Formats: sequence, C-alpha cells, structure tokens
Amino acid sequence: MDSFEEIDVAPELVEALAAEGIERPTPLQLAAIPVLRRGNNLVLAAGPGSGLLVAWAVPLLERADPVTPGARVLALTASAEGADELAESVARLASLTGHAVAALGSPWLLPARAHVVLGTPADVLARVAAGELDLTGVQALVVDQAQQLERLGALADVERVIDYLPAEAQRVVSASPVTTGVADFVERHCKRALTLPAADTAPVPARGRVRFRVAPEPRETAALALAAELLDAGARHVLFFCRSDDRAADLGDFLTLHGYVAGAPGDESVPVWLGVDALAARAPMQRVQDVRVVSFDVPADPDTLDRRHGITAEGVVMVLAREVTHLRGLARRTGYEATPFPPPAAREPSSLQQLRARIERALEGEDGAPYLAVLEPLFERYDPAEVAAAAVALLRERKPEAPPAPAERAAPTVAEPAEAPAWSKLFLSVGERDGLKPGDLVGAITGEAGVDGRQVGKIDIRESHTVVEVHEVVARKVIKALNGTTIKGRAVRADFDRPRRVDKAPRTPRAPRAPRR
Repeated sequence: MDSFEEIDVAPELVEALAAEGIERPTPLQLAAIPVLRRGNNLVLAAGPGSGLLVAWAVPLLERADPVTPGARVLALTASAEGADELAESVARLASLTGHAVAALGSPWLLPARAHVVLGTPADVLARVAAGELDLTGVQALVVDQAQQLERLGALADVERVIDYLPAEAQRVVSASPVTTGVADFVERHCKRALTLPAADTAPVPARGRVRFRVAPEPRETAALALAAELLDAGARHVLFFCRSDDRAADLGDFLTLHGYVAGAPGDESVPVWLGVDALAARAPMQRVQDVRVVSFDVPADPDTLDRRHGITAEGVVMVLAREVTHLRGLARRTGYEATPFPPPAAREPSSLQQLRARIERALEGEDGAPYLAVLEPLFERYDPAEVAAAAVALLRERKPEAPPAPAERAAPTVAEPAEAPAWSKLFLSVGERDGLKPGDLVGAITGEAGVDGRQVGKIDIRESHTVVEVHEVVARKVIKALNGTTIKGRAVRADFDRPRRVDKAPRTPRAPRAPRR
C-alpha cells in the first residue's frame, strides 16, 4: 500500500502526516495501525527510525475522545527530554484532531486537561500523588522503549503506574531489543499481546556492509558536508534517498543554495541526485559509474535498506543518535554489516588559532594582576586592545630557543605549543569471553559517542572486562553513550576505571570510627 488512505486513517490525520512529510506508511505502520485500532495489546519490537511513533500515535488518537478533557493516552518514557520530544511530534499530529498534548517535566500548559500525557514513570507517580493527574479515564498505555526503562531500573515504577489505570486499558510496549526483562513484563501485564514485526529465524546471506554517520537535526547541514566529502573523494554523483518527495525537494533546495545543484537520478549535468523509489533509480545508476548512495532518511525496513544499498558498495546511512540501534538491527536482519563512518578529522589549527587558544587558557587560569599593574600606565595613553596587540606581536617576534640535542628530547617541554592530551581510563563490562576485539570497541565508541578515533588510546581487553583510555575531554560523553548499549551481544556498563589502592607500606593503625548510619 502506498498511502495512509488505503488503511482508512482519518482524513485530518492524513493531512497532518502530509504536513510533516510523511506520505507513505512504513511496513511497521501498515501492520500495527489496524491492530491497535481494534484495541488489541501490542508489542512493537522496533526503535526510532522504523516509523514507531506514527505506528502507535495515529490509531490511539483515532480512538481517543477529543471532547472531554483528561488523559486518554498515557505514554511512559525513560527521560523527561524524551517525553518532551515525543510530545512535540504527537502535538503536530494532533493539531487537526482537537486533542491536547502535554509532557511532564517540561513547560506544557495544563497537563491535567491534556488528552495525551507523556512523562517518566516517576513524574507521573508524583503528579498522581499530588492530585494533579487523574488516570481513571486512560484508554491506552504506551511504554516507550521499555529496554531503556529496564536499564534505569524503572520498570517497577511502570508497574506502580499500571495500578492506577483501568484494568481494561489497552497496553502498547515498544522495545529494541526485547530483552528477557521486557518479555517478562509483557507476559505479566499485556495479556494476549501480539508482537510486530514477527521474529524471523531464517538464515540471512551476507550482503556486504553499509556505513553509517551520526548526524544532528536538522540533517541538511550534515548532508551538505557529506556530499562535499564524497565528491572530493572521487565520486561523480551522490544519490540521496529520502522518504518522500517533499523531503527530497527540501534537501535539493538546500544543497542547490550552497552550490551543489541537485536533480533526478541519471542527470549527468548535476553532481547530486535525489531519489525516493530505489527501484526506479536502478536503471540510470547502471549506466553511470562512481555513484555513491546515501540514505538521507534511515531505511524503515529490510527491503528499503537492501533496495537502496544493494545497488552499489560503500553506501552511507545518515542516522540520528537514537536511530543507531534500529539501523544495526535492520542491517543484521538484512545481511549487512553496519559500521561507523566518522567524519574526517578536523584540520590542524593555524598558528594564530593556537596562539589565541593559549591566551584564552591564560585568561582563565593565570593570575594576571601583577602584569596589570605594569601595564596600567600604558592604558592611560593607548587603547587596551592596542596594548594587547603589541604584546602579542612581541611574543611572536621572540626567536625560539635552539632545539636541544636528540638525547635531551625525551619529552616535550612546557614551552612547546602542542600539549599532549590528558587521558582517562574507562571500565567496560565486556571482555575476552564475549569475543571482543579492539576494532569492535573502537567502532562502538566512534559510532555511539560520535568521537574521533584518534581520541581512543590503549585498549586492555581482559577476561571479563576491558579498560580503555580515551581523551579526558570526551570521557563522560563516551560513558553516557555506551552505558546500556550492546557490544558482542552483551549489555555494557561503562564507568571511570577506579582500581583499588595498593599500599606500599603498612599504615599506622587508627582508632576505630563510629559505624555509619
């Protein structure tokens, strides 16, 4: 089916979807919307990028009464930020249906009167306890990305929320992957739930690899940089696949504005091609060599992935950070190996940029008061900016000292402009027993955290865990990105490595302390 009208979606929702550039239902939406419309419980074994939000929001909005104020749909998320983001998307769909939408934990007007309420289980329980949220009229509960809630230990709070809901309320659970804990939750709280898409246990032949690059929203700027990179590397054309004609037109306008003229697949006069239907693009691509294929929108299903990236080798998929798990699972089911394709390393800063950075560090960390006393008389005669410029000029005119003999250059001196980066050691709960290789870890760090591979140092893989060095400035970013992800089939716990202190000599015994309460 090529349209939402064919599955009888309400006209006002079709119009709202079209306004968002969503014109064709994904396979997940085609399968899920009729099931949820009938009031069945459902497990959506999928993540962002598959069309997940529309799959549950459209049928639940169709079933919810928009006239009487009060919660009819309750969606539980792992974070307040996630609730706010989903609420904005649902609100755009509900703009033509008359439903009010609100997220807890962020500024939304009158959540107590909203028909669709989104929030973390803790925020929902707090509002209920304060008498600010009534759940007795809820028709459907959505547990969004239950594996994240499980990772945070929040499924127990979800069960407490369920105690406040009507027993007949519809249950929708999404998860990618469906872990053992999530499956147990579904077994106990979602009677006779169907699962979509159904698990496919048939072996899949290897089809090669597909690279992915994590991009921010909006994606157009990242697409421009990627087009320039691929064309500079020798591609004759870059073919961007988009999910709809409107998306393709918007991307084309943006690229053309920046000098990369875009046209239809097969147009030899332009460097960028734009496509929606991968099958229609095959014929022109067979006549032209050196075409690089890019999925501007992440493929929603295995067929779309294979049709786009089975055309040529070395394709690239642009993904949002939250879509990486979906793409990895999709590639696995399709027979592709998904590997990170980080952007090229930034150019080395110029000498003037290095000088400015050194001055900034001095302003932030050095005591300049003694020098101000010396310069104060000059400020009475000259503008302080002129004095600073003259001082910098003198600094740059100073001749460098002769380099020491090779034997004396064992380590850089503090006078050298290049400073060695500080390293942090991180602990990861995956190791040799899981079949971990250094390349697996570097790929996970660069792909999930979006850091440069040069910021990853020594990797010490041990039997049950791994200690890896990363640049200190990205350590917390790596920990946050890797925590709860899966590497070589194992859920990862990441933290700073804190080895036990080993005493070099016996310590003097101290008087015993009072026990802690």
